[in-house]
Amino acid sequence: MSVTRLTFKEMCAEFDVTPRTLRYYEYIELLSPERDGRSRFYHSREVARMKLIMRGRKFGFSLEDIRQWLDLYDTSEKNSAQMEAWIELADSQMEELTSRRDQIDEAIAELQALRDQVAKGL
Repeated sequence: MSVTRLTFKEMCAEFDVTPRTLRYYEYIELLSPERDGRSRFYHSREVARMKLIMRGRKFGFSLEDIRQWLDLYDTSEKNSAQMEAWIELADSQMEELTSRRDQIDEAIAELQALRDQVAKGL
């Protein structure tokens, strides 16, 4: 993205989020836009942070987990303990997502079998 500064409205459109969501991320200090009166402006750092927030949400992480992820990216000195903690968190989330996928696959198979059974009865 070559734009160095996005308005509040542009940021909402860029990430397809509601104004309420963007204000909430600011309220819980995941984002810190530049303020000029009542206007908010988002520079490349905030845009990058929002990309990470959206990625974290897609992966199913809680906002507190995302905060830790953002803190890791913000730290110039990335120590091995932080990186190991992040790997453990990612491993745990992958297990959770895999479990959910297995449950969904099982539900689809059961629904398909029931549907096929009903269809045979017609």
